Amino acid sequence: MEKCSIFRAFVFSALVVISSAACTGEVLANNGSGVLFTAGAASKMETGTFDMVSSNVIMSVATAGVSDAVNEASLKAEQIDETIAGYKNLGVAVVENHLNVRTEPNEESELVGKMTRNAGCEILDIADGWAHIKSGKCDGYVNLEYLLTGEEAKTRARQVMTLMATVTTTTLFVRMEPSTESGVLTMVPIEEELEVLEGEEGDPWVKIAIDEDEGYVSTEFVTLSEQLDKAVTMKELRYGEGVSDVRISLVNYSKQFLGNPYVWGGTSLTKGCDCSGYVMQIFKKYNIRLPRTSREQARCGTKISASEAKPGDLFFYGKGGTVNHVAIYIGGGQVINASNPRSGIKISNAFYRTPYAVRRVIKD
Repeated sequence: MEKCSIFRAFVFSALVVISSAACTGEVLANNGSGVLFTAGAASKMETGTFDMVSSNVIMSVATAGVSDAVNEASLKAEQIDETIAGYKNLGVAVVENHLNVRTEPNEESELVGKMTRNAGCEILDIADGWAHIKSGKCDGYVNLEYLLTGEEAKTRARQVMTLMATVTTTTLFVRMEPSTESGVLTMVPIEEELEVLEGEEGDPWVKIAIDEDEGYVSTEFVTLSEQLDKAVTMKELRYGEGVSDVRISLVNYSKQFLGNPYVWGGTSLTKGCDCSGYVMQIFKKYNIRLPRTSREQARCGTKISASEAKPGDLFFYGKGGTVNHVAIYIGGGQVINASNPRSGIKISNAFYRTPYAVRRVIKD
């Protein structure tokens, strides 16, 4: 009985206010937070929720005001774009290895980049079976047959997104344990992205993967976000003086296997290989025989400085003073390497971690 009496009093009061507004020519409106008021008037009345406002009694008198408010709220809800991994109009590559990105929407146009399996992109336009996309630094066209869109893309993205830590300081120490007292595994530069293995927003430290190693970084110097892989560009390499044809050919050959799987102990460029297996097989095609492990490969050729590096030279990385990873320099401050099981064969900044040594095995 008490609730019914209160509601009747509420309806009566609402009618008085509405009638008063009609007599004075003032307009009944809704301020977006559940308050009915007459424009220009100081008096106002709490309506509670939209469910109460939708009472037949009030709606019969103030249909226009409430309808406008509801319509406006619905319109705003429709305008809220769901972003997934930073994309509003998401596309996800659905291929075994990689999806070609071209300059024009046809298979005869120049190749400008590649999207690996499950890589994400922003779809800018769709026409005649091709999608104009942007992913990372790559802007071009992909065959729509190999691109998930709409709800399918969102579903796939939620299944494969990875939590990444993006470095926000000039140089960040990756430590062996989650403590500033722990030893330094390596150093990584600003904007480098590291896969998070353990930890979340709010934790003081997160465990990250760096090639075949694992380490810890302070969350004070990184931002955490769910991400999809991005396309990689295939910009024409800019070679300097004295770069031989074999170096150009070797680098271009190494890129053919971009996106292929990483398998520890593997030596297959298509079915899976680890870092040293990848390097060994690439150089084998050019009749340069290298040992099986990165530690042994680091003893081959001639030691040079990073500033002297040419495409085809080898960058080595280490842990605790011991070499445990190798990559091929491809020019432009980048290397290509079989990184880890999640990333496979990928292109990285040559200084994504501190190089242990740079060696030259190609004799110009």
